[in-house]
Amino acid sequence: MQDAVKKVRVLIADTFDPWFNLATEDWIFRDMDPEVPTLFLWRNDNTVVIGRFQNPWTECNVQKMEEDHIKLARRQSGGGAVFHDLGNTNFTFLNSRSSYDKEINNGIIINALAAFGVKAMASGRNDMVVEDGEDIKKISGSAFKETKDRAFHHGTLLINADLSKLAKYLNPNKKKLESKGIKSVRQRVTNLQDVNSGITHDALCERIIEEFFSHYGVRCEVEHLDYETIKTVSALQGHYEKLKDWNWRFGETPKFTHFMEERFSFGGFEIHLDSHKGLITESKIYSDSLHPEMVEFLTGALKGKVYAPEGVEEAILETKIELPMIGEYLDEICLWMKEQVR
Repeated sequence: MQDAVKKVRVLIADTFDPWFNLATEDWIFRDMDPEVPTLFLWRNDNTVVIGRFQNPWTECNVQKMEEDHIKLARRQSGGGAVFHDLGNTNFTFLNSRSSYDKEINNGIIINALAAFGVKAMASGRNDMVVEDGEDIKKISGSAFKETKDRAFHHGTLLINADLSKLAKYLNPNKKKLESKGIKSVRQRVTNLQDVNSGITHDALCERIIEEFFSHYGVRCEVEHLDYETIKTVSALQGHYEKLKDWNWRFGETPKFTHFMEERFSFGGFEIHLDSHKGLITESKIYSDSLHPEMVEFLTGALKGKVYAPEGVEEAILETKIELPMIGEYLDEICLWMKEQVR
């Protein structure tokens, strides 16, 4: 145990809303006293969470996510894309910069797992692993943020997550996308229940909290958070509204280029779209169509639109108003392009 502190804080989310939970993290990091060691435990239901500088279109199968009602959330910290369901428990630590030591936080988690007979170990900068037969498999990944006065460490624990969904939603469609953002590294993972079937979210959280109290030598009442909390904490409401917004989830995407091509009865089309912060910043269309005016007008109409099906629809509608005589051709292009940018 380190030198005793006067106070600690423990928070548990009673909602599985990823934007609420990530907003709570922002509230903790930006607005809480870093001299009070803080632990936050939470779960998201059916969500892909991407890192601060990642591209959802190259990291995720956005179209499949929309079809299956899977949420997309972008966190403030770095790291790669992860899939969360209720089998995935998340932990967050806040400390002052001067007292922060990730090995202490790792030790709290490792000691909690040891209570269930699970021998976990830190691996590299970000991960925790367990031995699975002759293999070493990942059960936790972490990300970090620091400022001049505070440090933030959060991570995941796979308890009984549906690992099939990792491949289902974290593999993008095979598009010709060239991204300048951060890419995730896929690793072999396993669930903690495969090591000890008796581990549950509630039981593990109780153990983590006890290890947290034991380390700091002081206890506190556990605070439960839900949507009612937003009504009383204006800072939390502000963070929540930002993280829910399309402009944060998609509009913060780094630069990338999308190349698509198709042949229609009225000609072949090769389209290059440059996108930044969720907008189409540049478009180039090459075609052997006998309607050069369509190519010219659509090229201009796409620029400045959101990189999404609704942006394509808007550009096509503007073009149809100018060129109603080839509306059927434009409808075909619209259907094709909307599928490409999902």
